[in-house]
Amino acid sequence: MLFLLTTAALQAQQPVTVTGTVKAVSDNLGIPGVSVVLKGTKIGAVTGPDGGFSIKVPAGTGILQFSFVGYKTQEVNIPASHVLNISLVDDAAALSEVVVVGYGTTRKQDLTGSIAVVSAKDFQKGSITTPEQMLSGKVSGVSITSNSGQPGAGSTIRIRGGASLSASNDPLIVIDGVPLDNTAMSGASNPLSFINPNDIESFTVLKDASAAAIYGARAANGVIIITTKKGLSGDLKVGFSSVNSLSRIIAKADVLTADQIREIVNASGTAAQKAQLGTFNTDWQDLIYQDGLATDNNLSFSGGVKGLPYRLSLGYQNQRGILRTDELEKTSAAIVLNPTFFDKHLKVDINLKGSMQQTRFANTAAIGAAQSFDPTQAVYTNRPDYNGYWEWLDNTTPSGLVNLVGRNPVGLLEQTENRSNPLRSIGNIQFDYKFHFLPELRANLNAGYDIANGKGTTYVNPTAAINFNEKGYNNQYRQTRNNTVLDFYLNYVKEFPSFKSRIDATAGYSYNNYLTTAYNYASYNGYGEKVVNSDPAFPYNKPENRLISYFGRLNYSYDDRFLLTATVRRDGSSRFSSEFRNAVFPSVALAWTLKNEAFLKDSKTLSALKLRIGYGVTGQQDGIDNYGYLATYGYSTPTTSYQFGNTFYQMYRPTAYISNIKWEQTATTNVGIDAGFLDNRISGTLELYQKKTSDLLNRVPQPAGTNFSASAVVNVGSMENKGVEMTLNFVPLKSTDLNWDFSLNATYNKNTITNLTVVPNDANYIGLPGGGIAGGVGGQNALISSVGMSKNLFYLFEQVYDQSGKPIEGVYVDQNGDGIINENDLNRGKPADPQLFLGFSNNLSYKQWNLSFTVRANLGNYVYNNVSSQTGNLAQIKGAANLLNANPSYLTTNFNTQQLFSDYYVENASFLKMDNINIGYRFGKVFKTAAALQLNASVQNVFTVTKYSGLDPEVATGIDNNIYPRPRVFSLGLNLNF
Repeated sequence: MLFLLTTAALQAQQPVTVTGTVKAVSDNLGIPGVSVVLKGTKIGAVTGPDGGFSIKVPAGTGILQFSFVGYKTQEVNIPASHVLNISLVDDAAALSEVVVVGYGTTRKQDLTGSIAVVSAKDFQKGSITTPEQMLSGKVSGVSITSNSGQPGAGSTIRIRGGASLSASNDPLIVIDGVPLDNTAMSGASNPLSFINPNDIESFTVLKDASAAAIYGARAANGVIIITTKKGLSGDLKVGFSSVNSLSRIIAKADVLTADQIREIVNASGTAAQKAQLGTFNTDWQDLIYQDGLATDNNLSFSGGVKGLPYRLSLGYQNQRGILRTDELEKTSAAIVLNPTFFDKHLKVDINLKGSMQQTRFANTAAIGAAQSFDPTQAVYTNRPDYNGYWEWLDNTTPSGLVNLVGRNPVGLLEQTENRSNPLRSIGNIQFDYKFHFLPELRANLNAGYDIANGKGTTYVNPTAAINFNEKGYNNQYRQTRNNTVLDFYLNYVKEFPSFKSRIDATAGYSYNNYLTTAYNYASYNGYGEKVVNSDPAFPYNKPENRLISYFGRLNYSYDDRFLLTATVRRDGSSRFSSEFRNAVFPSVALAWTLKNEAFLKDSKTLSALKLRIGYGVTGQQDGIDNYGYLATYGYSTPTTSYQFGNTFYQMYRPTAYISNIKWEQTATTNVGIDAGFLDNRISGTLELYQKKTSDLLNRVPQPAGTNFSASAVVNVGSMENKGVEMTLNFVPLKSTDLNWDFSLNATYNKNTITNLTVVPNDANYIGLPGGGIAGGVGGQNALISSVGMSKNLFYLFEQVYDQSGKPIEGVYVDQNGDGIINENDLNRGKPADPQLFLGFSNNLSYKQWNLSFTVRANLGNYVYNNVSSQTGNLAQIKGAANLLNANPSYLTTNFNTQQLFSDYYVENASFLKMDNINIGYRFGKVFKTAAALQLNASVQNVFTVTKYSGLDPEVATGIDNNIYPRPRVFSLGLNLNF
């Protein structure tokens, strides 16, 4: 009996192998890399490429624990069959548990600053050519305005209203640890267009100083961190996506018809003007615009080879703009390697991205020409001159062309070739080493680069009417950029259970160098003949600036209830003299997680509740000259050359400089509350902020005889932004088949200029002019920024109207009552910048179907309709040597001449836009279950609701002067994953 009992016991304790598969509930696909642990022991295994696992357990009983990042952990009893197949449920909270911040990551629960994260599932959908478009309308406090509808065109990005006047208001953009240079590059309309949107995994937006101060000198306008997709261990996975789209102009600018022009000229024109009338009815806008076709294809390979995770992606995009001759072709490639060494103590991330573009830029002067060229004339003639395009001719000039008039819009497009071939590569290698003898301590070394080569040629046919007196032109341009970054930091993370404390400390060093080479070429005409005296003085110039910094950050958590974040950064910039070169940018933030208090911890209604407050200082150096503090000599312009004999010589002359120029600094206070209810089915954030900018980098006039320029950028003045941000997220439906979530964000920002002069509140200084407008002679401005008011207010004459509400030409309100209408009667009016931004995003899925859309609104902004003010008058039609078309506003005002400074042309430009609507269907497994297929259909720029009479109310500058129309885009796409 003893023998039998002993044998049975030994048999019962023999190890038993448990096998099975782990899949995801969302797509029923196997999940590689899932941790499988026998609870209470150190016995474990990891699932393979197909999600399968095999683990030996003693006695064949116990509980297996399955865990993987992004999924809820499950515990399951080992069945008698020893075969176990389970499905893991997505855990949204776990997916966003770790947040990418400056120089590392932090736990979401430890955040104290104003930080927003937008992941791939929330991106704008459709035909996306530049990364920032995917973020539009998604984050409170962030305004993204597309600059035009041109392929690859950039956007104006503003976070909390911007912090400067004459310096840059653009945020710092960091991609995989490499800070980008946002300045324009030759041959490219947008520096961000080189980044393939399909490679992006998430955006992290650092909005307040406590979050952004770790970037110090460049963070006054916020920071956007772009994280790209990484390699994953396991079997080879292949992904293919294709989006094919049709772009179509929504509406054309209002102009008079050919019959209306004939009626006006026949009624009031001279005999010579009547004789100029043609017999055609030409719609010039119809002729310059076209349907734009585009294709965007991406192929990716990811997996692991002998423990080396990798990802390789290839992209090809070809887009034809809605303006004829506008074309963009882009090829991109990216490779990511993420190996680990020394039992995962050393992690290496290698990111290499490259992009090549072949672009033809259309001559956008055709947009204005199509609105003003005489519609009674033909497009082509039977004459051989000017390549057969109809042009205005007379006998008073050598060329036979009428000078200073518009040219044939079709001829402007077809006879101009501006082609470029820019290339850009961004990459870095990052070593992250966890010390063997002290695993809480990590050393991180990041070496990166951003190099670019922009080159191209602008050619105008020598027999074209364009620039005819110079016989066309054939000019080259080229610019190279070589930016480097080297960061090193130590990070120490330690839990102290006995003290209920957690410390996360970082200290490091950063080196950034920005070198640009601009090449100078002689000018050539269209026949290839060198233009006389066009040889450059130097073949190139190489402006360079450097930033050397030291930084530190401390995150302290007590009992998961009280949080502290303190950062400090010391920056030194070569753009300032040694006396003013260095500056320190500190910040501190506190948070109280009320949800973890005893009286709320067990609440079923309240899921999350945190209070935050922070204060910090950030800096600004962008937008100023690299050597503006130095007394230097520069080459004079060709128009100020000296003639000796038959040769003209450019001479050296002193340049303007400000020896004591220094950092612009912005101090930000932020108060926030985060809350969640009903298992975060309802969640939201409320933020209040105040930004005070001092030592504004401001371009101001220089007293005569004090400098070598009429104006210079100096440190003078201060400005304040106050605002409220709100984000609300709702999940009304959440089930296996039906899911619905939507979010709303709102931002209110009020800007006030508090000083603009060396002597505070100088009553003699009216303000900083801006907002250049077309029409008239010389530079004209329609905006002003004055003390005590918000920046960018319209500064025009207040129009007087008759009893019927019609504007009276040339009659304005005498603001000071002196009986004279002059510049002293200009009136500060409406703001060009919106005061309220709204965004709404919706996602609805039912079984294999999904529907999403995004709606945005800007409220409180006004636009000066420069198209109407310049061309809406009788003189526009028949006041020149030839006939022109006009804006239909003339039929309302009956203005005889331009009234450029009338506030009649300032219009309410508030709007509601549906940016995107997308519908998709998941087919599941295809090709004998070898691949998963999804199809999508989307429409972009769906509709706009506005009172604005112009083409589009969304104008970043506040001045509407023949913008490139934003088209409506219809797209069909597919995603195929093997």
